[in-house]
Amino acid sequence: MLAEEFRTGLGVDVHPFDSTRTLVLGGVVIPDYDGLKGHSDADVVSHCVIDALLGAACLGDIGEHFPDNDPDFRDADSISLLRSIVEKVNKIGWRCVNCDLTIICEVPKIAPYKGSIKSRLEDLLSAPVNVKATTMEGLGAIGRGEGIMCWASILISRN
Repeated sequence: MLAEEFRTGLGVDVHPFDSTRTLVLGGVVIPDYDGLKGHSDADVVSHCVIDALLGAACLGDIGEHFPDNDPDFRDADSISLLRSIVEKVNKIGWRCVNCDLTIICEVPKIAPYKGSIKSRLEDLLSAPVNVKATTMEGLGAIGRGEGIMCWASILISRN
């Protein structure tokens, strides 16, 4: 019997607020708050999960797959980008085992949206997802309410 092969990946992303955009976190629209600045829809959670998954599979980073100077990705739906990376990782023989992520922001409060974000990401990853949230207690740019940061850890195994 062969031992199962595992890999881990870490993703980190941060985006400043942009009052002209809709806020999307993990594919979930968060009403009544400013969106995030970015080339795509600036979904900081999805971007973070993409980078964690790419890292675990040793496939580079989000910028290599979806360059921010490529007009094809202007205002792109980050959930669609994540879906394409999940398919790419699965195609080379890996599957997601679990994902743990932390959303860091002063606003909005994440608690009312955690279930929806969790469900959306679990559907895409076909694996358990844990969503946590914290603040920066007023420290730094995130603490001053200038944007949102996310950290994600992913475990993958061979199919």
